[in-house]
Amino acid sequence: MKTQKVLFFSLYERFWHWSQALLIFVLTFTGLEVHGTMSVMGMEKAVNIHNVAGWALVVLEIFTLFWMMTSGQWKQYIPRFEKLVDQVKYYAVGIFQGAPHPTVKTPEAKHNPLQRLTYLGLLAALVPLQLITGALYWGYPQYQLEGFPLETLAVVHTLGAFGFVSFVVVHVYMTTTGHTVFSNLIAMITGYEETEKEVH
Repeated sequence: MKTQKVLFFSLYERFWHWSQALLIFVLTFTGLEVHGTMSVMGMEKAVNIHNVAGWALVVLEIFTLFWMMTSGQWKQYIPRFEKLVDQVKYYAVGIFQGAPHPTVKTPEAKHNPLQRLTYLGLLAALVPLQLITGALYWGYPQYQLEGFPLETLAVVHTLGAFGFVSFVVVHVYMTTTGHTVFSNLIAMITGYEETEKEVH
């Protein structure tokens, strides 16, 4: 079988991916300190770093939204339900039996139906939830919402953080399910993936 290297992920896309990953790690680490789960750098330093990383994430997501709209990449996140059940079955059973992947990955359709739903939920729900609750927490009590005390805000923000951590754990595992264990990771570093070459 002949293969060819195809550019799947642009430079900005890779920058966004790794910057977001770094910021999520920093926010999680400092968030644990702020929450009192651990003590490494001290509360004041952790809060300061957490705030800077939080605003950095806001800026990153604004630029990314602009990039998505101007590049047309927003189309990659529109849900497609065709083969969704097949995709779930593949990840639940087929992948362990050596079954072929039910969807074909192309630069125009990088994500399978399940990934599209997952990433859309992350970008349209979880990211805004964390950014909004984080900003309100940062601006408390000047920007306090009526009937939404600080304790409730903290719980919602913490639950969102657990959602992010859960996503990252599953995401890291899923990167190992490509053609080889490291092929998906390499693609997000170089931008290129090996695909079957069409023979004319």
